[in-house]
Amino acid sequence: MLIFLAWDSTGWDMALAEPWGNSTGFALRNNWWMSTVMHNGARNLGWLIFLALLIGVWKPWGAFKHLAKADRWGVLFSFAGALLSVSLIKAFSHTSCPWDLQTFGGTAPYVSHWNVWLDDGGGGHCFPAGHASTGFAFIAVYFGLRQAGLLAARKYLLMAVLAGFVLGLSQQMRGAHFMSHTLWTAWLCWTVGGISHHLYQTMQRLIISKS
Repeated sequence: MLIFLAWDSTGWDMALAEPWGNSTGFALRNNWWMSTVMHNGARNLGWLIFLALLIGVWKPWGAFKHLAKADRWGVLFSFAGALLSVSLIKAFSHTSCPWDLQTFGGTAPYVSHWNVWLDDGGGGHCFPAGHASTGFAFIAVYFGLRQAGLLAARKYLLMAVLAGFVLGLSQQMRGAHFMSHTLWTAWLCWTVGGISHHLYQTMQRLIISKS
């Protein structure tokens, strides 16, 4: 978290966005591969994987065969917590996308996402990076599998982090997000996913102790 807070003071967000956009906008914003495959296709794939996890609660597959049913529900609970944390903040955020900014041909001035009460006049709802959460939210699966001591836990973590950054970078190239949006999404999914997992485990132990 401290690293990401330091990132916000460097000005690197704009420096990393400028190679992909200029005063006329972002050339890759409507690129077929970026918009159809990397955005719409990846989002649909994420929902399919989530559906597979949901089915896995009743009919476990792969590494989930090593988890009790209650623990499989815990994985789903943690995943939902991570995803909802990003969606809720995004819904109330006044931060606009880079493609809405004056620097890149839009109408909104640049306003830090830390100025939570200041409306920049753009479209808003662009912080944190919702699309990157399609990958990062699966970090929550790591916590559920880790308690079973499975090597698969690290594999899920690696795949989730890699997918999150690839999707975040693709959206940055289109002008939809700054890098800090992606970094904060990663932190939220890790933190909320972990907290949700521990809350679920605590609740489960309390229920067992009372029964």
